[in-house]
Amino acid sequence: MRALYIGRFQPYHLGHHEVIKKIAAEVDEVIICIGSAQRSHELENPFTAGERYLMISKSLREDGILNFYIVPILDVNWNAVWVSHVESLIPPVDVVYTNNPLIERLFRERSYAVRTPLLFNRGEYSGSEVRRRMLNGENWEALVPRAVVEVIKEIGGESRLEDLRRSDEC
Repeated sequence: MRALYIGRFQPYHLGHHEVIKKIAAEVDEVIICIGSAQRSHELENPFTAGERYLMISKSLREDGILNFYIVPILDVNWNAVWVSHVESLIPPVDVVYTNNPLIERLFRERSYAVRTPLLFNRGEYSGSEVRRRMLNGENWEALVPRAVVEVIKEIGGESRLEDLRRSDEC
C-alpha cells in the first residue's frame, strides 16, 4: 500500500516526524509532498523546498526509515483542480493522510480513502512555535529532529528569520 502525506514543513518538526514514522510503519511506501514549494524567505514560510527536502530526508534516514519519496508541490490556487495537479506529480496512492479539512474534502471528492493521523503533541510541535522560539532566542532545537537543527544551522536559518522579521517591520 502507498500513502500520501502533505505538509508545508516550515520547518519539519517532531510532530511531523512522529506522524510519518507511524505512517511508514503501516504502509509499503509514503509519498511526502512538500506543499507551497514555491514559498520561501517569508516569516511564515522561511525555508525553500530544497531545504525542507533535506530536513525531511535526513531526519527519516537517521531513524532508518527508507520507504519514502519526497515530491515538492507548487500551489495552483485553484481548489477544483488541485488534486489533479498533485496526481500529475506523484505515483498512484491508496490512502491520503491529513489533518487539514480542505485537503480531506478535496481528496474524498475524488474518491480517495482519507485517514486522519493522530497529532503528536500539537500544542508544542508546530512550525509556528518553532519559528516563534527561533525569533525569541528560545530553545527551538528541542522541537525538531537533530538533522533539522543541522540543516537550519548550515543555511543560517535563525539569521534569515531575523532578517525577515526586520523586513516586515519596515
